[in-house]
Amino acid sequence: MKKLICFLVVILSCTQVALSQSREVKVLKANWKFQKGDFDAAYKINFNDYKWESVTVPHDWAIYGPFDKNVDIQKVAIVQNGETVATEKTGRTGALPHIGTAWYRNTFNLPKDSKGKKIILLFEGAMSEPQVYLNGKKVGEWKYGYSYFYFDVSQFIQEGANTLSVKLTNKEFASRWYPGAGLYRNVSIIIKNNESIDQWGQFITTPFISEEVAKVNIKTKVSGENTRLVTTIFDDEGRKLSSEESTTQFGKEFDQNIKVDNPKLWSPETPYLYKAVSQLYIGNELKDEISTRFGIREIKYEPNKGFSLNGKVTKFKGVCLHHDLGPLGVAVDKAALRRQMTILKDMGCNAIRSSHNMPSFEQLELADEMGFLFLAESFDEWAKPKVENGYHRFFEEYAEKDIVNLVQATRNHPSIVMWSSGNEVPDQWGEEGVKRAKWLQEIFHREDPTRPVTVGMDQVKATIESGFGALLDIPGLNYRVHLYEEAYKKFPQGFVLGSETASTVSSRGIYKFPVVQEKNKQYPDFQSSSYDLEACSWSNVPDEDFVLQDDKPWVIGEFVWTGFDYLGEPTPYDESWPSRSSYFGINDLAGLPKDRYYLYRSRWNTKESTLHILPHWNWEGREGEITPVFVYTSYNSAELFVNGKSMGVQTKNKNTPQNRYRLMWMDVKYEPGTVKVVAFDDNGKAVAEEEIRTAGKPYQIVLNADRKTITADGEDISFVTVSVVDKNGIPCPTATNQLKFKVTGAGTYRAACNGDATSLEMFHKDTMKLFSGKLVVLVKSKTTEGDIKLEVNGAGLKSGKLTLEATK
Repeated sequence: MKKLICFLVVILSCTQVALSQSREVKVLKANWKFQKGDFDAAYKINFNDYKWESVTVPHDWAIYGPFDKNVDIQKVAIVQNGETVATEKTGRTGALPHIGTAWYRNTFNLPKDSKGKKIILLFEGAMSEPQVYLNGKKVGEWKYGYSYFYFDVSQFIQEGANTLSVKLTNKEFASRWYPGAGLYRNVSIIIKNNESIDQWGQFITTPFISEEVAKVNIKTKVSGENTRLVTTIFDDEGRKLSSEESTTQFGKEFDQNIKVDNPKLWSPETPYLYKAVSQLYIGNELKDEISTRFGIREIKYEPNKGFSLNGKVTKFKGVCLHHDLGPLGVAVDKAALRRQMTILKDMGCNAIRSSHNMPSFEQLELADEMGFLFLAESFDEWAKPKVENGYHRFFEEYAEKDIVNLVQATRNHPSIVMWSSGNEVPDQWGEEGVKRAKWLQEIFHREDPTRPVTVGMDQVKATIESGFGALLDIPGLNYRVHLYEEAYKKFPQGFVLGSETASTVSSRGIYKFPVVQEKNKQYPDFQSSSYDLEACSWSNVPDEDFVLQDDKPWVIGEFVWTGFDYLGEPTPYDESWPSRSSYFGINDLAGLPKDRYYLYRSRWNTKESTLHILPHWNWEGREGEITPVFVYTSYNSAELFVNGKSMGVQTKNKNTPQNRYRLMWMDVKYEPGTVKVVAFDDNGKAVAEEEIRTAGKPYQIVLNADRKTITADGEDISFVTVSVVDKNGIPCPTATNQLKFKVTGAGTYRAACNGDATSLEMFHKDTMKLFSGKLVVLVKSKTTEGDIKLEVNGAGLKSGKLTLEATK
């Protein structure tokens, strides 16, 4: 595996769904009762939960706040940040009240013919340490809040009503970021015959792919004697392509080979998905049936060449993402995920790393559909602790079970092209860590021989000396750009992955002077400059990674920390209340792009041009002072004008990393008016221009929805960007007006977010201040069709009104 890692894989992209009466999947979304606190008798059938709150699942109870400094005060030294002396930290886990015990209860009915069938209870994520009871009896427990797990509850089911009770416990000092709280992903009941396809029991690969044909190998584990399996493949338009029937099992497993002529290969550019339908019979009686979309693609990892997809060398232009969705908390939401990934796609991003835990099924389904390469990660801790109550408490007992569930549940997604067994684990030091890395990697290989395994390593010198880095399929370096060359020379794999890069910090629309590159820079307002020249002591600006990616073919790509801001880890303001969310994001917590978004877009999006000016041009009181102007553009040169006067032409060059990727006019003096940039092609011809203007006083509220038509399913969300303009329609970039939101008709107000890492306004309240002139309002559909009216008001401002449509 060290010299050549070559995988030909056909991948499934969906969780199993019902196609016939042979199997039924009930997703338990409604009718949940919830209460925070510990209740000794809450597991009993006759427990009185009448006064408990009624909620829907997925649900994150901690996101409703309030923000409180005392929630997560910690006196620690953050080793990952190079600290050696413990100091008081605030906001590390988002300052939201996620600590404590809570209960969920749900009463549901099963079909009359369920008695005697196999009943599976599936949890896709429960934060955390869930204990599960059915009809007053404990059916099992799990520990890791990020893991998917299931129980066979056939023996606990009764006719008529069934009562499900779940106890969750979040301990303090158990996370380095906001973990969320509650049943934050789906809970399902799967009803099937005893003779059936096992849960996560199917694995599809392709031993052979050519332009003419793909050989699709399908291994399916089943329960039951004298069964036969029929699997049929369909194209994306539902046309039947080929089928195979099998009667021979190999140790309770069918092994089928099905031919696909002229296969269309899955890639980020062309995410083509087929569908496979597998039917299990005894005689002529259908016992079970599952349907799954899948894609065909070939991946290779080669020394000195890097990663290839379908025979084409491909660099990972990736981002790391935590699991929270800003104002929605960690409650998984497909509309929010789709919006995030649409924004990333426009930036030119082609890859996502789930940091530092298992991705949701919904995120992987979207990655398959939209075309993202995926690095699926498992743990932030192994046996050695980072935080007092972290995963190290469960590692020995649960690590293998958690990896098995991760791989079996998700290995059939075409998007996943590698696994990660850990991130910056303290076990990088010493012989025991090497043994653990080998043990974990072998579990991944056993469950999925088709993909390589990496670890995000920050102790690069230690892993060189111990052999830790050498045994990995893919050596992943977190930062440490100065050690890339040494790692490449001393590691045997012949390539290096930037598993975590940059950690540049910035606040959307906030600019600081003088404009200089700095580490750990702090300001009285607890914001970071959006000139994108500030990083942490252990990290760097994006340009340094760009050089390595562009000049070193053995650097196979990068995953930037992070694609979006997230709750918790407010570095460099860990000790500065009220900072309670990160500054690392290319986009802010509301999903609004920072200037840095356009820097990455100018390099990553090779299909569309980029031309972006910063800073804004409202600097009352700075008249005549030096106010540098940067331009992030895909063009190599441009001319800058201030009020019609040329500031000269700048051309990208390799003298310094910044000059290579940015156009910078460092001596511009501020005067109100118009800043215009004219970009030139390689022949010196003016081909594009952009301008920004000084705005007057805020006058009118403007609303712009990401989607004006949403699905009337009670779940879909439209994200409406709210901004303020002056009388001439010029955006007001410094506006901080307090706004009020009202939604009527076929929708409801869900939340708002302004992207300010220091704001203590609650997301679910119907009022919020603008930050740097903008915020985002989330409008959720009801289950009825019709118009949805959003009205946004602010004192002294002309109201903003918008009509959305909810349709079935």
